[in-house]
Amino acid sequence: MVGVRDTHVPVMAGRVLELLAPALDVPGAVYVDGTLGLAGHARLILENCPSAILIGIDRDPHALDIARERLAEFGDRVQLYQSTYDELPEVLEEAGIPRVQAVLLDLGLSSLQINHEERGFAYSIDSPLDMRMSPDDPTTAADLVNTLTRPELARILRVYGEERFADRIAGRIVAEREREAFTTSARLVATIADAIPAAVRATGGHPAKRTFQALRIAVNAELDSLAGVLPAAIEALALGGRIAVLAYHSLEDRLVKDALRTASTDRAPRDLPFIPEGFGPDLRLLTHGAERPNESEVAVNPRAASARLRAAERIQEAA
Repeated sequence: MVGVRDTHVPVMAGRVLELLAPALDVPGAVYVDGTLGLAGHARLILENCPSAILIGIDRDPHALDIARERLAEFGDRVQLYQSTYDELPEVLEEAGIPRVQAVLLDLGLSSLQINHEERGFAYSIDSPLDMRMSPDDPTTAADLVNTLTRPELARILRVYGEERFADRIAGRIVAEREREAFTTSARLVATIADAIPAAVRATGGHPAKRTFQALRIAVNAELDSLAGVLPAAIEALALGGRIAVLAYHSLEDRLVKDALRTASTDRAPRDLPFIPEGFGPDLRLLTHGAERPNESEVAVNPRAASARLRAAERIQEAA
């Protein structure tokens, strides 16, 4: 895995550091990386914020092994947990930490997961139809495409993949699995392509992109996990603490935008001439809309192209 470690480029790393570092300049400051991956962001923050202690969370044990190696030099400043990020309250309770100074959520796939062909995330490579972020999870992509009804499949593709040909693709998958169950990605890609009109295949990007995104989200319950972690992460922030989230598609970004906007809006009745104590906003937005990577970063790291970064700071003590 040397190649993966050496070539890993964390997305918008400089801007993430700029946003989170001011909250970590206090003794014993706690930085939570809820999606540790190959620890690119975590390493940068530990190097530049010498007071910071890392709580690193990832559901993938292989990623944690690599992160542990990459962060070994930081010794007891690093605590790693195999967990999903929506279990943040349980992780913090186990660590004995009531409040934290910074949280980063870098959503989507890590380089490790994409580059491991046997994980089945890449539609451009024939591999087992798996897509689990943790090998301990019970359901694979093959389980979904081989057992769900046509309406259930179509709903997943339409909602999670925003695929306009969801019903056609679901119908073709159901017909093909009657002949033989799906086990590898190449046959699924071919089936998807056959269901999409030729004119769209020629101009609309890779025909399997949206379907693979939808299946991955469903297999790993990604949107449910994100909806769970956002309020928990905001609640965990100490006064002056900061949260940054990197999203990679509109469904994720919408959840992030709504959560930060709600927490940065006062709760006072609209007809009051003033905001009573305790009814003010919990957060102050640090980004205006979603920030995007610049052209030079995308040139170095093409996977950053779809990234959307939002951040906020706690300005009122948690209840």
